[in-house]
Amino acid sequence: MNRSNSLDALRGFAILAMVLSSSIAFGILPAWMYHAQTPPPWHKFNPGLPGITWVDLVFPFFLFSMGAAIPLALQRKLKEGERAYKVLVQVLQRYVLLVFFALFTLHARPGMQSATPGLPEYGLSIGAFALLCFIFTRQASNILKFAALALAVAFLWWKRIDVYKSDIIIIVLANMALFGAVIWWLTAKHPLIRIGILPFVAAIFWAGETPGSWVGEIYNWSPLPWAYKFYYLKYLFIIIPGTFAGEWLQLPVNAATTGTDKRIWKLLAAGTLLLVVINVVLLFNRMTLLNLLLSGGIGIAMLVLAGKIRVAVPAWKHYLQAGIYLLWLGLFFDCTQGGIRKDPSTYSYYFVTAGLAFLVILGFCVLEYYHQATRIIRYLAANGRNPMVAYVAGNLLLIPLLKITGGMQLLSAMEGNVWLGVLRGLLFTGIVSLITLFFVNRKWYWKT
Repeated sequence: MNRSNSLDALRGFAILAMVLSSSIAFGILPAWMYHAQTPPPWHKFNPGLPGITWVDLVFPFFLFSMGAAIPLALQRKLKEGERAYKVLVQVLQRYVLLVFFALFTLHARPGMQSATPGLPEYGLSIGAFALLCFIFTRQASNILKFAALALAVAFLWWKRIDVYKSDIIIIVLANMALFGAVIWWLTAKHPLIRIGILPFVAAIFWAGETPGSWVGEIYNWSPLPWAYKFYYLKYLFIIIPGTFAGEWLQLPVNAATTGTDKRIWKLLAAGTLLLVVINVVLLFNRMTLLNLLLSGGIGIAMLVLAGKIRVAVPAWKHYLQAGIYLLWLGLFFDCTQGGIRKDPSTYSYYFVTAGLAFLVILGFCVLEYYHQATRIIRYLAANGRNPMVAYVAGNLLLIPLLKITGGMQLLSAMEGNVWLGVLRGLLFTGIVSLITLFFVNRKWYWKT
């Protein structure tokens, strides 16, 4: 069994949901279809509005999958005795490439090139997508990679870009890829130390705003403020739990379970989905006590059931225990910082979403192992193997093509109706997925 399929499926779900959430019609859908802090109809950011929606799970699920991928990528190098400086060079290279990706992909968008983009801007955007293919596809020769990178840098220089304007999502991911990998490498044999780092990060956040303190100096210092801020390290509370998921994915598989065990594990997989739905619905509606009671009762029932049956894959019990623990911890923290929020993010948000990510990957693992929903998991996993393509295909390729051909008018006509507004997002996301699968089927993976 390819056990990483479940991790790819989690990543694929996150990236497709990210595309969907940004392509559905704005202003006319129910509030739970958008970020909780940017409700319709005006989508004005309200940092005092607590709660989460399904949209608010997308980014932390992707972060979690990034954390889980770190040990999968570095474990072999550790076992083979790879020199630490070589690993650091590779990690720094990935960081630099991701920062470049954040700058280039934002400024290559037609709307960033001009307030009134036309055919030249759309053509440059499509050309930028082509350059990215050569830069990040491993099949391209080094000469092509260097030439494409030189053209991309020349484009940024020609446009006289502002480095402080970049895709903040990718900048955060770049920082998490760097610090997450370094922390895992240093603590691979000492997982308790890895967990022990988090309270120090929390302490710096709590004390960082104290005027004149040395902690404040750490919090505010940055050699390149447009590429690094300590503020981004708050997502280590999701990345570091994710690294444990990646380690547990590599545990050996035991003998097959009995028919009764199989039915119970399927029931537990359904329980993971139930907990996700309950928490999203009740936290959004601020029914916090009911949510805590239901999450507590269902969680206890799942732990008791899991304790009485054989475990086909040892990772499953670890996922369940870690997921329930982090979910409960996050629900207790919901009583602080004004309630759970994505922006500005709270400790409740980190722990709840990390816990739900553990539960979702458990659900995928169980379904995959018992050959249930295999088409859905394979579809999500295929998209998850090429997330960089899925992330930019919409803005750099699909939208320019739709503008040039007039197809965007058809999508825009769907914005006046609730159901058509959802269908608009599904159609756009479906086309982005087809583009991604086209690259996957030809093994044109974008890698840093």
